[in-house]
Amino acid sequence: MLAEIITIGDEILIGQIVDTNSAYISKELDRIGVKVYQITSVQDNREHILKSFEVANERVNLVIVTGGLGPTKDDITKQTFCDFFEDELVDNPEVGENIRQLFKKFHLNLPLEANLLQAKVPSKATVLMNYHGTAPGMWMEKDGTVFVSLPGVPFEMKRLLMEEVLPKIEKRFDRPFIYHKTLLTYGLGETAIVERIADWENSLPTDLNLAYLPSLGKVRLRLSSSGTNKREVVESVNRQMETLEGLLSDIAIGFEDETSMVEQIGKMLMAQNKFLSIAESCTGGRIASEITRYPGISSFFRGGVIPYETSYKTKILGIPSELIEKYNVVSIPVAEAMAIKSNELFQSDYSISTTGIAGPTKGDGDDEIGTVCIAIATPSGVVSEKFQFGNDRFRVIEKTANKAFEMLRKEILKN
Repeated sequence: MLAEIITIGDEILIGQIVDTNSAYISKELDRIGVKVYQITSVQDNREHILKSFEVANERVNLVIVTGGLGPTKDDITKQTFCDFFEDELVDNPEVGENIRQLFKKFHLNLPLEANLLQAKVPSKATVLMNYHGTAPGMWMEKDGTVFVSLPGVPFEMKRLLMEEVLPKIEKRFDRPFIYHKTLLTYGLGETAIVERIADWENSLPTDLNLAYLPSLGKVRLRLSSSGTNKREVVESVNRQMETLEGLLSDIAIGFEDETSMVEQIGKMLMAQNKFLSIAESCTGGRIASEITRYPGISSFFRGGVIPYETSYKTKILGIPSELIEKYNVVSIPVAEAMAIKSNELFQSDYSISTTGIAGPTKGDGDDEIGTVCIAIATPSGVVSEKFQFGNDRFRVIEKTANKAFEMLRKEILKN
């Protein structure tokens, strides 16, 4: 059971918007046992779209198309569907009434003629009613391949996919059960992990597939399998994953979709009735942003400061200016002082501090771009380390945040 996703729109190809639709559709198709064979983005061009349809029709069972259903002249998906299926557009009264009701519901003016033209759909199409927008979805078949057209607006696409498309796919096609389980690891590079688990990986059953997903200080290891017997597939993956977790017990923190580094830190702090604060400089709030993604963080997170400019490390945190002058703003003594002062300021038990040079210029630091100092203040003292994370600003910030969480978790476990 193979699918292809085709996104239509010049705005995607020139980088004006990011194609988040394909990622969402892929994940939902995988969940119901449909493998995505290819994702294609095409411009608003009739010949280009038709060629993409023809190629997809020959190699997959399902084609999901997003975009090009709006009321403007550059939205040509419906007419191109007609060309491909040798069909014509006809008025659909139900869609027309839905458009009128939407305008009435949201207290808009009467729909324009261009809006009402969206009620025209291919005569052979099964209409997928869009109660969240004016562009309906369409379901059509050719030579055994199903073509589905969905709006490009993410909210509308998601609702139609979940409410209309996936249920129809589940009824229309026989599908295997696909199961993934992903182990989260911090602190060891991909190559080192490969060497450590080589014997285990080489002995994996042929129906299991291991994928390495490295990302700036952390590596995810995804184990996948599929089959008709759900229980056997799940048991096989879980059995092997248990072995893998044991081999990487010192760096494994749990499984994706079941836990995260922040959630683990939060649970440990709450179990100890301890609190966390942050003093971020080079990371500019990235660590606090990651923490506040999760609900209930006030149970362990007191707050943070971002004394980005050097003098505010003194004004806000009370770091002695003599210390900064003696050791440099990017230094272990300054990082440790920041962490200690953060604990004092917020009356917390643990604190993360970061000071470094993310680039592209050195700013007030004397070290090379990518130099970062991280300190963790704990109830029993303070630990710190100096790193070199390269010269790409984004990577420096992300690596620093991930390393800070890794260091904090280790210190909490010690205490």
